[in-house]
Amino acid sequence: MQKELFEVALGIEKPVFIEEISFDKEIGELHLHMNFERGGRFCCSECGEEGLRVHDTTQKTWQHLNFWQYKTFIHFRTPRVKCKKCGERLWVPPWGRKNSGFTLLFEAFTLELAKHMNVLEIAEIMGITDKRTFRVIKHWVNKSREKKDFSAVKDMGVDETSSKKGHNYITTFIDIRSGDVMFATPRRDAKTIENFAEFIKTPEQIEEVTMDMSPAFIAGARDFLPNASITFDKFHVVKLMNEAVDKVRRMEQKENPLLLKHTRYIWLKNPEKLTEKQTKKMKSLAKENLKTARAYQIKRTLQDIYRYIKEPKAAELAFEKLISWMRRCRIEPIKALVSTFLNHKEGILRYFDSRLTSGIMEGTNSRIQEVKRRAKGYRNTDNFITMIYLVCGGLDLSVPT
Repeated sequence: MQKELFEVALGIEKPVFIEEISFDKEIGELHLHMNFERGGRFCCSECGEEGLRVHDTTQKTWQHLNFWQYKTFIHFRTPRVKCKKCGERLWVPPWGRKNSGFTLLFEAFTLELAKHMNVLEIAEIMGITDKRTFRVIKHWVNKSREKKDFSAVKDMGVDETSSKKGHNYITTFIDIRSGDVMFATPRRDAKTIENFAEFIKTPEQIEEVTMDMSPAFIAGARDFLPNASITFDKFHVVKLMNEAVDKVRRMEQKENPLLLKHTRYIWLKNPEKLTEKQTKKMKSLAKENLKTARAYQIKRTLQDIYRYIKEPKAAELAFEKLISWMRRCRIEPIKALVSTFLNHKEGILRYFDSRLTSGIMEGTNSRIQEVKRRAKGYRNTDNFITMIYLVCGGLDLSVPT
């Protein structure tokens, strides 16, 4: 009765049967020893041809999910068959996969935990090393990525994120419509775009790409994404302006430290985001003849162009007026931006045609950073990329249990 219960629980069918069940009380392990009926026939693990005679056998062991609190192992005298088409092949039982050492149920549970937990914690729960845990995760992530279809993707974003402290970055290529990470690589140069083009195989399908003003990304996109129009992310453009405004504040604060003390975030925020106290302070500062206030108004004008103008031609005219104002403002950090904006004018104005932003990319990047925080960083970049695909790749990670 005991053997029948485990056979039902594990989905074991003839000619395979449980020959013996043993329990090691000292270390708390349950061992299920499998065998097969004399004369039993099996299929080829490659082509599926059925009714093949057993040529010889090899003893194999798989770790299974715990029964209660006890580690459980399946031992099986695994048959090797001779197939006319494929030659000698070791039969792969329905509870496991080739060269794994774990049952499919064990791997499915490990994979589910990996979506929500740190790998070191999973390894402790499952009673295995973190290296073996990553091997399981990588197998199913890679298998799922092989089935992932990106042929319909036309609009994409390129973003970079830190993998650990210092200048260690990973570049991600994101389907801007779904937010799925299509490709990730530990580089951030023109070669990065070339690697993506090789991965996707048909780079000419990409029609729109949004990115920051990285010269390497721009060169890579022009060389390896032949049909893609480049949109410079509006949040990146506004960020450059914010940095210029903050430079003005810091320069002016040296001249008048009491007036501008503790005002940094007032100039970086939009008016509707200010607290009541900050709003009062802003009204007070508006009465002063401050370069920072003038720089702030230029920033607000740039934001209004993005916020209110819909037509590309109208946006171009408004942008040219803004550039003229920036040239004449006599505020050096703002004037220094003029050449940057003019050199990237086409990509900045492309937004008014493509309407692509980094909004979805920022959401994906937040999830990536959460993966990194959960693990307190990754020494192995390849492992980090695997976890990015697991959590942000939009993969079908169902294990055939």
